[in-house]
Amino acid sequence: MGISELRQIDPQPWHRVRRRGMSAQGHDLPDLSRHLVQSGTISYSDAELAQTVQSYCDAPLDRVLLAEGLADGGQILRAQAARANLRLATPEELAGGAEVPEDQDARHLIKAVAAPLRGSDGVLRLAVSNPDIALADPALPTALQNLPRIIAPRRDVQNAIAGAAQLRLAADAQARTPVAESCRTWDAAPTRRIITAMSAMTACAALTMLFPTIVFTGIVAWATLTLLLSTLLKSACVWARVGSGAPREVQPPLQPGTRLPKVSVLVPLFRETEIAHALITRLTRLTYPKCLLDVILVLEEKDDTTRQTLAQIDLPPWMRAVVVPDGQPRTKPRAMNYALDFCEGDIVGIFDAEDAPDPDQITQIARRFSTAPPDVACLQGILDYYNPRQNWLARCFTIEYATWFRVMMPGLAHLGFAIPLGGTTLYFRRNVLEELGGWDAHNVTEDADLGFRLARHGYRTEMIGTVTDEEANCRPWPWIKQRSRWLKGYATTYLVHMRRPLILYRQLGAWRFVGFQAHFLTALSQFLLAPFLWSFWLVLLGMPHPLDDVVPHGALIQLGRLFLAVEVLNIIFYIVGVSGRRHRHLIPWVPTMHLYIPLGTIAAIKALYEMIFAPFYWDKTSHGHSLQPATAQTPIAAVTLEDRGNLA
Repeated sequence: MGISELRQIDPQPWHRVRRRGMSAQGHDLPDLSRHLVQSGTISYSDAELAQTVQSYCDAPLDRVLLAEGLADGGQILRAQAARANLRLATPEELAGGAEVPEDQDARHLIKAVAAPLRGSDGVLRLAVSNPDIALADPALPTALQNLPRIIAPRRDVQNAIAGAAQLRLAADAQARTPVAESCRTWDAAPTRRIITAMSAMTACAALTMLFPTIVFTGIVAWATLTLLLSTLLKSACVWARVGSGAPREVQPPLQPGTRLPKVSVLVPLFRETEIAHALITRLTRLTYPKCLLDVILVLEEKDDTTRQTLAQIDLPPWMRAVVVPDGQPRTKPRAMNYALDFCEGDIVGIFDAEDAPDPDQITQIARRFSTAPPDVACLQGILDYYNPRQNWLARCFTIEYATWFRVMMPGLAHLGFAIPLGGTTLYFRRNVLEELGGWDAHNVTEDADLGFRLARHGYRTEMIGTVTDEEANCRPWPWIKQRSRWLKGYATTYLVHMRRPLILYRQLGAWRFVGFQAHFLTALSQFLLAPFLWSFWLVLLGMPHPLDDVVPHGALIQLGRLFLAVEVLNIIFYIVGVSGRRHRHLIPWVPTMHLYIPLGTIAAIKALYEMIFAPFYWDKTSHGHSLQPATAQTPIAAVTLEDRGNLA
């Protein structure tokens, strides 16, 4: 949304601008606009249009002019320099890098966009992109604010700081989360972890050989208990979701006098050359005012191919790349921690490389945050897939996601439980995100972990009805690798938060603590122990069962019936998840989910192995395998308002 859209909201100011624009000379304009008008760079009419945009948007005038294409970056910089009677930074000064004092946090300088640069004359000057904002920033010490100033592009200033403090910034990104809430300490004693795990596995194997029936009975008992608990939790979520209705999609308009906030969106990319062009196209469809939109493409230093691909694309002024210095662990959360300080927005969102968000998504997010209580620190949108018809695996993945995001997560939220976040279509209040220390760089499901850290510190997550389409993982082995990473991260998150269970209990409260235990224990146990439950098919088919000599046959029959009843309930839950107009074509495929779930058991075994030998290894999911269908269908443009009301 920009000038053309704002004209439709309130046409009166635009009529006044057209009437006054012919004769005015710009004397009543702010300094920057006046310089641009008097130099002939923009017209008086355009200057007043930009001011009118500012009345709706919390953005500096230079951002409005740049985003609306009324002036380019060079013209604005020269005008900034002229009005402040300053000179532009020379290429040599920028190339020399910033001099960041040892006692100064480089992250504050990046946020303030202020870099101490030493010129060829030996004089230290403070390079800023906007002198007014830099002087008002409390993060800058007096010694730096008193330096003579020069003007430079925002990106050049931040790059100069990042280059000079690369090691410090990389270390901060790796250890931003408090150590008590991070898994990074596991790396300090890998030998002890491996020895402990191997000893436990040896003991289990020995017990199984000595007492096979007892061990089998104990495992079946635990698997049955967690099956019942899982079914109870799912049933409660379904009833809560049905009773409360779908998450609200269209939010109330802003109150009169309230201006739209700046929103930064982090898009981590790693080896994404296949979908880079499609990603840029999808992001340009966002209707949020571009002067308030700050899209950061987060790149890895060693990923030359993606960097070269983006270098060939003419990015719009509201979109830029931030390169993360190489280091360990090379994970998505570490990259986002590094990029967080480059953000301009009061709200920080996350997209994945293959995402296709609703065009009005950020507008709805901004509206909700403007009316939400302060303890609502995160809004989670709905994830969906744009390639459900590609093959059977894509269909099943879509069924699973539709049930999770449209039924289970809203149900968990309505019941008052903490929500394990999805990895994308997430929006945070930036101050809360910084307060909590961002993401745990070592946790391979940083999203789920952050959801519970928010809850531990007294914050809530709300579901919102806006939808983002992404690519369903439609190949078996990549699916297993992705799911194994999620399960490994789930196990990691559980162990980290359960380090001190009494503190966790006090922070979450009894109800959320029970929900935490039920969610993680059932998810991990059911995937790993599913083969023991499948053994009850033998009973239902009249075949011998390993527990025939221990458990009465009648009891085995009842357990088999229980197992069958749960399978029927699961089918019902999946049907509820895909009953909306958008997914009804998947209902005939719901019974085949029985063949889909065993893939999760293979992934759980892989996750267990990696928990021991490679807990921080990020098994990357490759994208772009359904790029042609996605771009051909252009799903976000094809969904009408009437359709969207029936998506849930």
